[in-house]
Amino acid sequence: MNLPVPANQPSHLQLLKQLQVLLQEHKSANEHLKQENESLKHQLAWFKQQLFGEKSEKRLIENPDQLALGEILKNIESPEVPETETITYERRKKHRPDDCVTDQGLRFTEGVPVELIHIPAPEMQGEDADQYEIIDHKYTHRLAQRPGSYVILKYQRDVVRHKADQTLSTAAAPSGLFDRSFADVSFIAGLLVEKYRYHLPLYRQHQRLEASGITVSRGTLTNLEQRAGQLLQPVAHEVLNSCLESHTLALDETPSKAGLKCKGKMKKGYFWCFYGDHEEIAFIYSDSRSCDVVEPYLKEFEGVLLTDGYPGYASLCSKYPKITHAECWTHSRRYFVKSEKAEPEATKEALKQIGALYKVEDDIRRQGLEGDALRDYRQQKAKPLVDQFFEWNREQLRRLDLVPSNPLSKALGYVHKREKSFRFT
Repeated sequence: MNLPVPANQPSHLQLLKQLQVLLQEHKSANEHLKQENESLKHQLAWFKQQLFGEKSEKRLIENPDQLALGEILKNIESPEVPETETITYERRKKHRPDDCVTDQGLRFTEGVPVELIHIPAPEMQGEDADQYEIIDHKYTHRLAQRPGSYVILKYQRDVVRHKADQTLSTAAAPSGLFDRSFADVSFIAGLLVEKYRYHLPLYRQHQRLEASGITVSRGTLTNLEQRAGQLLQPVAHEVLNSCLESHTLALDETPSKAGLKCKGKMKKGYFWCFYGDHEEIAFIYSDSRSCDVVEPYLKEFEGVLLTDGYPGYASLCSKYPKITHAECWTHSRRYFVKSEKAEPEATKEALKQIGALYKVEDDIRRQGLEGDALRDYRQQKAKPLVDQFFEWNREQLRRLDLVPSNPLSKALGYVHKREKSFRFT
């Protein structure tokens, strides 16, 4: 006997459809979680690489014909060690107070090397030298810097007396970069080079001075740095003007902490770096990353502006028809490097093709090509490689198995969106 089905009870077909809908929703959710998990894995691997991994972007190329280091050295005979002779001598130790203060307030211990420089009196060099006699010496101390060390320059100036009228005279002290300063120009130059070239803050340089036995206040170091910076401003302006006269100008911005925002936290600012045709480099600083910062410098610029993929540059170049925007292949290459673990074969092919372009540029530099010869060489050698690369890029974008979260998808999309800028030569 078949029982009647209630009116509000779903049929078997309806239940099956509901189950299919639920199954599809679970599949979609599972796929989404899988993509999110893969994305998080890539991010974690990237952070580990930044913290603990190798930072070099060079690729190791296997060469079966290259000898190992052990094979090169195994047949080299050890040189005979010559006999040595030990010579000893004694030298009387100079006695100097630990807190010695010079005539200009410079303090240093007896372990600091002192270089004596004799400045003869002009009177003792002339025809009337016999009319004078040396009765004393005056000393001027300057803190100088040598590669990897400090030294005290001790200038000895003869005090002479005229025998006839008993008047005293002495040679003038050597002029310094700043009046009444104990800092030699070598020390000030080293101070700036250590800080801005090798990123050694003033407080660390202060610690190194103390470890070397020299007592100088940190406020004095800051004052010397600021005064030297003021002297260098005209040079900085001329270097920037030279950059802006280039045919191809490279521009980039990099973040830097500068100034106190609040207790325990510093402000974030940006150094904008200009790189000219003659390899000159100029920096300007701003607390903003907006391209409005560099726009006043580029209003009159005519030529090629080479940048990374920051969208602000493309927007800026669109305002000025005389500026041709080109983008850097190195930045695109880095996107592919990030996708190496997710898509090793495709990444290897991308890096191989970009490497072939680099080889063309190496040949250009080695041959010293310029002007029309350089352009013709790029059209002949580089253009086919670029065409091949972007054709391969489009083929990869048509792959159905690549999800948007895949690092390779991001790399392919990055170069595809900027193909016009990458093609410029």
